[in-house]
Amino acid sequence: MKNWVIIFVFFILLSCSSTRINESWRNPEYVNYQPSKVLILGITPNLTARKIYEEKLKLAFIHKGVMANEGTTIFKRSFTNLKQTEEDIEEQIDTLLEKGYDAILISAVKGYENRITYRGELLRNDIRFNRFGPYYYLHQDVYFDDEIYQEYKVYHIEISLYDLKSKTEKSLVWVASYDIIDPKKIKATIKDCVDAIVSSLEEEGILPLN
Repeated sequence: MKNWVIIFVFFILLSCSSTRINESWRNPEYVNYQPSKVLILGITPNLTARKIYEEKLKLAFIHKGVMANEGTTIFKRSFTNLKQTEEDIEEQIDTLLEKGYDAILISAVKGYENRITYRGELLRNDIRFNRFGPYYYLHQDVYFDDEIYQEYKVYHIEISLYDLKSKTEKSLVWVASYDIIDPKKIKATIKDCVDAIVSSLEEEGILPLN
């Protein structure tokens, strides 16, 4: 089970799944900030999922008039295959700056959890439930239906936007956390996730609303 999570945890997605934002924070020092060239980076060992995610988000940025590129086309495989020191990473940042990048949007899975939902009626305010008989009648399937409770997974992801030109400790422009609900198929939920991220960036004024 652990190996399955490590390999597929980033975005194993479901066509009817949804991405929901939990919370977001915008650095007040970046009130009117809009990047001009962004590197899209997904942290996952699943190269296929990473490529699809980075490409979809790159195209969304370009559609908004912001230049963008995928981390898979910029960073060599050796960069992710080997553990990097802080000095190594700073060298990569300098290289990105030389290539005209002024921001990096990084995505990381911060964990997942199993949840269980009740599939029966939840009409607690219904007048039928004012008496014991109707309430018991509608809920007794708990004894007879093994599928009355449905288990599903929720993946927690964190998206952060950094100003690469800033050399201070306050280069974080924006950060948000999202829940991906019951993911199983890759392309549909990557689209759903990208749409949610773009919508958040539009609300923050980081991406234009065109």
